[in-house]
Amino acid sequence: MSDRGGIFAGDDPYAIAQRWLNEAEASEINDPNAIAIATVDADGLPNVRMVLLKEIEGREMPSGGAFVFYTNYGSAKGREIEQAGKAAFVMHWKSLRRQIRVRGLVEREEGPQADDYYASRSLKSRLGAWASRQSEPLSSRTALMAEVAKVTASQGPNPKRPPFWGGFRIKPLEIEFWADGAFRLHDRFRWRRQTLADEWEISRLNP
Repeated sequence: MSDRGGIFAGDDPYAIAQRWLNEAEASEINDPNAIAIATVDADGLPNVRMVLLKEIEGREMPSGGAFVFYTNYGSAKGREIEQAGKAAFVMHWKSLRRQIRVRGLVEREEGPQADDYYASRSLKSRLGAWASRQSEPLSSRTALMAEVAKVTASQGPNPKRPPFWGGFRIKPLEIEFWADGAFRLHDRFRWRRQTLADEWEISRLNP
């Protein structure tokens, strides 16, 4: 893989992803950590929505390398992830003309790491997590704000993380790094492995 240099250089895909994200934080106007995460329902019908990636865990971490985001476990994506045990996402930066695609296996993060992240959020966001029955029908915004007032009274100024809210850790089987090229001759490098215990196989792909 002699031509895999420049922005694609490195032997650790998590380090490359973190480097690209760091660059995007200096150039992307809004939410450089936004990802479009895809799941499938019980009938195999796909779903996709935007969430915020909160951590890239390096391969030296206990997880062995992963991408972490947080949500309501009772939401559509939460239920679909639990049912399939798999998910995919794409992270795209117009300012850099680059994107990263990830597919892999998913596990919950509902320990101290999730508690710490929840505690770092603003009070209103923490109370909102308690109040929202994510993805369920809602009669009106007034009803939602009434529920916020209710949980504000019951949970107090330092609410604990709801048991139905926490993280998901995507442990990739495939990562693709893509960069825009002249005349639509884009550069694409795919890191792939059959199991989480395998070594990565790296391939340059046609645009």
